[in-house]
Amino acid sequence: MITTQFLKEDPLVHVVDRFCEGSIIVDRHANILWISQKYRKLLELPDDTLVEGKSVEEVIPNSMMRQVVESGQPILLDMLRIRGTWMVVTRIPIRDDEDQVMGGIGFVFYKELDYLKPFVEKFARLRGQPTTAERQLAEMRQAKYSFSDFKGRSEATRQLLKRARQAAELDTTVLLLGETGTGKEVLAHAIHQASVRSERPFVCVNMAAIPENLLEAEFFGVAPGAYTGADRKGRVGKIELANEGTLFLDEVGDLPIGLQSKLLRVLQEQEFEPLGSNNITRVNVRVIAATSRDLKSMVDEGNFRADLYYRLNVLPIEVPPLRDRLEDISLLAENMLEEFSQATGLPHRHLDQSVINLLRSYSWPGNVRELQNTLERAFIFADENELALADFPQLRKSVSDRQLSRTSHPVEPLHKTLEKAEREALMNALKSSGNNRSHAARLLGISRATFYEKLQRHGLV
Repeated sequence: MITTQFLKEDPLVHVVDRFCEGSIIVDRHANILWISQKYRKLLELPDDTLVEGKSVEEVIPNSMMRQVVESGQPILLDMLRIRGTWMVVTRIPIRDDEDQVMGGIGFVFYKELDYLKPFVEKFARLRGQPTTAERQLAEMRQAKYSFSDFKGRSEATRQLLKRARQAAELDTTVLLLGETGTGKEVLAHAIHQASVRSERPFVCVNMAAIPENLLEAEFFGVAPGAYTGADRKGRVGKIELANEGTLFLDEVGDLPIGLQSKLLRVLQEQEFEPLGSNNITRVNVRVIAATSRDLKSMVDEGNFRADLYYRLNVLPIEVPPLRDRLEDISLLAENMLEEFSQATGLPHRHLDQSVINLLRSYSWPGNVRELQNTLERAFIFADENELALADFPQLRKSVSDRQLSRTSHPVEPLHKTLEKAEREALMNALKSSGNNRSHAARLLGISRATFYEKLQRHGLV
C-alpha cells in the first residue's frame, strides 16, 4: 500500500519531480494520493482545492492512469492535452514486493525534453496544423463535454468509460448503442475531446430532428443555384464542416434508406458530391454514430443497409440504462442539484436518505434525462433545502403503482404454473370433445393412455 509517508520521504519521487513539469501518484483504484505543486499550476488548481481521494478523471478528464494501474503496463511515451496545450507524459505502475500493482505514477514533460521536439514536429506534420480559419471554426464547434461529465462509480460505468477512452485513442468509427437518455451524446463529445482531433470541429447531426426532404442538403451541402430558390453562393453541408474533425450522427437509425448509400460512400471513400454538383468533395472525417434502435433487427427487416451497418459497427459501445447502474444515482443526483443551484442562484439542496432509496427503487425508463427532469422539478418547488419524500409525489405514485402491480400478479414456481396450464388444457379438451376421451386425447396430440394418466394425476377421472 502506498502511504502518505512514502510520498513525503521517497527521494526518487522528488528528484524526478524536480526535472519534470508535474507529477501525480494514484492508488490501485486510480484515486489521487498526491499531486505536485507544478502539476497544480498546470491544471490551474487553487492551492486550497482538495484533490486527494478523488478519482483521477475528475481532475484530469483525459488521464490514462486508470488503464496503467488496471493493466499493470506502463505507457512510456504519450501525449496529453492540458488546458489547450499538448504535453508529453510518462505513466508507470508502482508494484509492491510481491509484484502486485498498488498504484501508479505519472510525469509531465514538455520543455526540458528537447530531444522529443523532432518527434512532436513530425507528429504535427502528419496530422496537419489547422489554419486560422479552421481554428476559428473548431472553436465554434468544440466538444461541450469530457469524460469527467459522465458521472458514476459503478462497475458498469467504469467499464463503459474504459472502453470509451480506448475508442478515443483510435481514429476509427464508433457506434454508441443504448436507450434514449442514457448519455450517448455526452460520450460522443468526450471521445472527440480526448482524441487527436480535439482541436478540430465536432459537428452533430440529429437525424430525428431534421425533415427527410432537407436531410440531403443538410448532410452534403448545396451547389450554387442547384435548384429554384437555392442560395447563389451555395451552402456547405455538415460533412464538409466536420472536415479533419468528428461528425456525430445522432439517431442514425432514423436515416432514410435513400441516403444510406451516400453515407456509406463517405465512410468508405471519404468523398461525396454536394446536391446539384458533379464535383467530388474529399474530406477526412471521423464518424461517431448513436442510436436507440436495434439496427441488426432493422437490417433483417430490410429497413437498414447491411453494408452500412457493418461499416458503422466497427467499434460498438453499449451504454447501459440507468436501471443497470442504480448505485450511480446518488452521485448523479448530487451533481445535478449542484448544477441547478449554480444555474438558478437558489441555495444548494441535498437529498434525504429516504429520497435516495426512492430514486433507487424506480426503473427510470427515461434514464438520466428523466432523473434530471424529476430532480429539477423537485428542486424548484421545494420549500426546504433538504428534499424529502413529499417533494416527489409523482415518483412516489409511480413506484407505488409498480409495487401494487407486482403484488396483484404474484409469481409462482414454474412447476405450479405448468400444472395449472396442463389441468386447464385437459378440461378444455374434454369440453370440446363432449367428454369423449379418445377424441380429447387426439385434440391434445397425446395417446389415450397418457391422457388417462394425466386425468388421474389432476383428479379429473
